[in-house]
Amino acid sequence: LLEAGTPVDVRDAQGRTALLLATPADQPQAARLLIERGADVNAQDAIADSPYLLAGARGRLEILRLTLAAGADLRSVNRYGGTALIPAAHYGHVEVVRELLKTTIDVDHVNRLGWTALLEAILLGDGGPAHTEIVRLLLAAGARPERAAGQGVTPLAHARARGQPALAALLVQAGARR
Repeated sequence: LLEAGTPVDVRDAQGRTALLLATPADQPQAARLLIERGADVNAQDAIADSPYLLAGARGRLEILRLTLAAGADLRSVNRYGGTALIPAAHYGHVEVVRELLKTTIDVDHVNRLGWTALLEAILLGDGGPAHTEIVRLLLAAGARPERAAGQGVTPLAHARARGQPALAALLVQAGARR
C-alpha cells in the first residue's frame, strides 16, 4: 500500500494510524517500516493514544525504542494526563520503565488523578517483584518519595495501607518519613 502511494499516516474512523495499530499488536517489523517511511510517532487518535504513549502503556519495548529514536515527545500525555512512564509503572512493565528513565522524561509528572508513576506503581500495582523493581528504579531516578497524591496521601502511607512492606521499606530508605 505504501508503494502504491497510500499516505503513511492515513487514519481510520477512530483517528488511528497504521503505526498506532501496529503497536498494541506488537508488530515491531511493521512499526520499523512505517517509521522509516515517516510515520508520526506522536500522532494521537480520538482517545489521545499515540504510538509512543501506547508502546509505554502496553509494554511494547522494541516499538518504544523505535519511537524514542524517531523523536517521541516525552511531554505528550494520554487521556488521563499521564506520560508514557505512568501507565508503564502501573502495569509493571519493568524494562519499559528502565528505558524511559534513560531519557529526560519527568519522573514526577502528575496526571489528572493527582498521581505520579511512583504512586501508580503503589496504588495500582500488586506489590510483587515487578512493581518493587519499578519503585526502586523510580526512586533511583529521583522520584520524590514524599510527593503526596492529589488527596494528600503519601506513597509511604499508601504502601503501608496496601500491605506492601517491601515498597514501604524502599520508600523509607529513600527518605520518606510519613
